Amino acid sequence: MSASTTKHIHALATAALSSGKLLPSAHSNLADWLQPAFLPKGALNALHELASQNHWEELNDRFFKKLAFGTGGIRGRTIGRISAPSELGSPSELGTPAYPAVGSNNLNDFTLIRATIGLYRYVVHWLSAQEHTPRLVIAHDTRHFSRHFCELVASTWSRLGGEAFIFDGPRSTPQLSFTVRYLHADAGIVITASHNPPPYNGFKCYFNDGAQVVPPHDTAIISTVNTIALSEIPPFLAKNTAATSIVPSSAETAYLAQLGDNVLDKGIIARARPKIVYTNLHGTGDIMIIPALRFLGADATTVPAQLPHDPRFPSVSSPNPEDPNAFTLALELAHQTNADIVIATDPDDDRAGAAARERDGSYRLLSGNLIGSALASYRITQMKKLGIIPQNGSPRAALIKTFVTTPLQDAIAAAEHIRCVNTLTGFKWIGAKLRKYETQLETALLSQPDSPPTPYNTLSWRERSQLAMQHSAFFIFGGEESYGYLGTDGTRDKDANAATLMIAELAAWLKENNLTFSEYLDQIYLRCGYHTEALLNIAEEGATGATRIRNILNSLRSSPPKTVDNASVIAFHDFGSQVIHDSDKDIVPNEDFYFFTLSDGRRFAVRSSGTEPKIKYYLFAGQKLKNPAELDAVKKLTATSLINLQKWLLADAASRANPTTIP
Repeated sequence: MSASTTKHIHALATAALSSGKLLPSAHSNLADWLQPAFLPKGALNALHELASQNHWEELNDRFFKKLAFGTGGIRGRTIGRISAPSELGSPSELGTPAYPAVGSNNLNDFTLIRATIGLYRYVVHWLSAQEHTPRLVIAHDTRHFSRHFCELVASTWSRLGGEAFIFDGPRSTPQLSFTVRYLHADAGIVITASHNPPPYNGFKCYFNDGAQVVPPHDTAIISTVNTIALSEIPPFLAKNTAATSIVPSSAETAYLAQLGDNVLDKGIIARARPKIVYTNLHGTGDIMIIPALRFLGADATTVPAQLPHDPRFPSVSSPNPEDPNAFTLALELAHQTNADIVIATDPDDDRAGAAARERDGSYRLLSGNLIGSALASYRITQMKKLGIIPQNGSPRAALIKTFVTTPLQDAIAAAEHIRCVNTLTGFKWIGAKLRKYETQLETALLSQPDSPPTPYNTLSWRERSQLAMQHSAFFIFGGEESYGYLGTDGTRDKDANAATLMIAELAAWLKENNLTFSEYLDQIYLRCGYHTEALLNIAEEGATGATRIRNILNSLRSSPPKTVDNASVIAFHDFGSQVIHDSDKDIVPNEDFYFFTLSDGRRFAVRSSGTEPKIKYYLFAGQKLKNPAELDAVKKLTATSLINLQKWLLADAASRANPTTIP
């Protein structure tokens, strides 16, 4: 039966190729997957059903390329736009089909096993002669197939000879990061597609420091994964978790305790009792955030319709705290309860957004830049008050941010006399900095003649802070404009659990001091200058779109503009071809990323998105203030200047996208 089914699919696919309905690349990849003894009967039946019903566009989507293992892992659709009856089977009560979508460009059992084998082999090679069983921790969010994929990765890892730990249910990305370090694992995996639409899922890869993989590990893992033949996959399709361990409760307790390190004034939330509306947007955030808020004495209310772990995310168009529409239900509840702050987290609970109540009772949605700046300013002030860092600041106290995050945070650091370190986009680069500081401290401790070395992970946060201020760099706060924040170095990725507690603490402090969020930001502006930002996304779909994006980037490198919106370009930094050092004097890795500074003080950065078919422009404007009276006028002036800059850049991009026209 399998042989005849395979033969019929081949015949239908060849005819579709001849008629132009099936792409050559899709035909080639489909033929690879139809090799004998690779696909089980159910998967073959699904492909036969799609081909017999002439769903060639669907098969093109599934097979036009191989799902690539990128620097962060893999991400793809687990449910096709059209599902074959054999895949649908009897869907779960939450709408999950019986089987993931079959295809070389889909996240399914086959592509997941291939990635796991590649990661395992790289870790074994990296461990080399060490007598050590490779240890992996796997977490998963609430998406379709997440639990199944988690168990499949664990099964594959164990059968390869490794030791695998999984949680007893959904857990957040930051908790995985912490647990990798706590259990001294060699790698970590989170099954998540962050805030992508419901049909998607992913395989996000971490190394032994609890951070996402960076060079040289990332490219080496990719190379290893690419060597795994399809014929190596079938023996692992039968899932067996008998050798899999559950993450011990001590690790869960330790993570919850570590979240407390992010709260500097332990009693302020219980004293001020800010009213908080929190929504997990059907994701994992409720697991740790709700008990943590209540332990701290918060008056916290959840959004009932969004509390259930539902992979369909039925109450929102997008489960993304960057999307204002995700706050609709939470804001309705906030108006009913007169809440001081509204907080939302995404499905894997690494991003957090917020809306704050104004004097007139309305709510202001806060950007990631504003949240991060307010948290940074508050934490620095409190750390000085508590004696964690000197009153006059210190270059050993470090705030870490990405280059495309607001310059307001650079200004805050300068005003407080602490170091501000900028990294490339992506929290993995902040994690890499934390590993560097950790290594520096460990090296210093090993050199102490009169005391035995103390493992870094066994030190409390306060102990680490004191020693880091003496021997390395003490991490105060980290963040990126895309709603990611980190308050301590115990976790090595953005942490919405910790961010929610930090936002709640700030809300309590503001309430205790009779300030609104906007009024506090104005105080920061008066001290550090006014800064505002804008984001211009240009979406370019398909192969033609990819060419247009490449044309824009190439032409900006070869022919950068000398004048932009009637202002001269006084500085141009090409991170792909120039040697650029950060404030730690480290060389910034090469990337197709450009930064322009204009004569009127405006700046903009350009890069292509790593996860979407987009080119992104980050726009910045700012101005020092002589007195409070001019703040409103400066806000209007800078807003207008960024609107004009957006218009100019949009027109410039359109001309550069045409390969025959280079300005």
